[in-house]
Amino acid sequence: MAGRGRASGSGAVALVLLLVCLVGCGGKPAAATDRKDLQRVLDRRATAVMDRDRTAFLRTGALSWFENLRGVPLASWSYRVTALHRSGDSATADVELRYQVQGYDKAPVTAGRTLTLSRERDEWYVDAETAAKKSAQQLWDQGEVAVVRGAHSLVLGVGQTNEALHTYADLADRAVPAVSGAWGTDWAGHVVVLVPKSLDGMAGLLGSPASSYRGIAAVTTGEVGGAPNAPADRVIVNPDAYAILGDLGKQVVLTHETTHVATRAHTSAATPLWLSEGYADWVGYRGTGRTPDQAAPELARAVADDEVPAALPTDRDFGFSGDATKLAQAYEGGWLACRMIAGKWGEAKLGEFYRAVGDHRTRAGSVEGALKKVLGTTSEEFTAAWREYLGDQLG
Repeated sequence: MAGRGRASGSGAVALVLLLVCLVGCGGKPAAATDRKDLQRVLDRRATAVMDRDRTAFLRTGALSWFENLRGVPLASWSYRVTALHRSGDSATADVELRYQVQGYDKAPVTAGRTLTLSRERDEWYVDAETAAKKSAQQLWDQGEVAVVRGAHSLVLGVGQTNEALHTYADLADRAVPAVSGAWGTDWAGHVVVLVPKSLDGMAGLLGSPASSYRGIAAVTTGEVGGAPNAPADRVIVNPDAYAILGDLGKQVVLTHETTHVATRAHTSAATPLWLSEGYADWVGYRGTGRTPDQAAPELARAVADDEVPAALPTDRDFGFSGDATKLAQAYEGGWLACRMIAGKWGEAKLGEFYRAVGDHRTRAGSVEGALKKVLGTTSEEFTAAWREYLGDQLG
């Protein structure tokens, strides 16, 4: 029967040879062999990065960002091939990069990378290595990284003067003891600050559109829950927005972001944004002498117009791409809620309340349980007291 009979004679031999060609020499699939070959090249590439060996790096591919990275203190660097897409003597590969900054990362940072490859003298050659689609860039993808070490900080910048980076280090060095004075010392006690050239650079480091962060001076990235063995949080600065702040504003922002670093281990999906952002603002403004009218102008206007919010801000109110006035009121409302707790129950109770909320297993019941256990009140009573506090402080 056509198409269903057994092959015989020379036809059978040809079929066997074809199968051998498809699976490759030694019975191993050609794709698997290609991946192993590439992995060996990338292992050498990783060693060259750690050894700062320019010549060895060039043997694995184009120089690319290698020189940009030379000032960054590294504890480890490795690659893992996750997929290889070959077309003749060219290919693209999906790769997982893992690296640690020495003295800061307790576990590697993981980043998706895309490699463009060519085959030369039976070996893979990396023509380009970039951030994978939907993955964040690394700072060295954007240019040469300058490094400034502070007493409690490591500042990495691109397109910034040495003087500017020292200014960030000074701000961070003041922020760290200020945060420890409010929160306690059960955290790393140092901070990593990334300063790209512009808002677009910040967006690249976050893997998000620049429009999402326009007007936002800085954000902090890190693993929710702050496991003991985790990469260090990164404070990522928007230099465009940061530049228009006054001296006090710049310090408040760095102290706010450093607070997020310190509280990470007790910040979880159970923590509402009014508490995590409000507490960070409370630490940022603590000891500055700023009055509620000065620090919460949007809520002050709302109170003056007899428009006191009916409830504490929701997580949605903190969206960067929404209404700017509503966003400002959300931050101000969270700050004043934390300020009220510190004033009425004490600063120690505020810290205890924060930890109790974040250590809860789920969002449901986290605030209610902590209000009852730590502050001896209910959600209804707390909200009513907060609304009254807004009127007293801003009226």
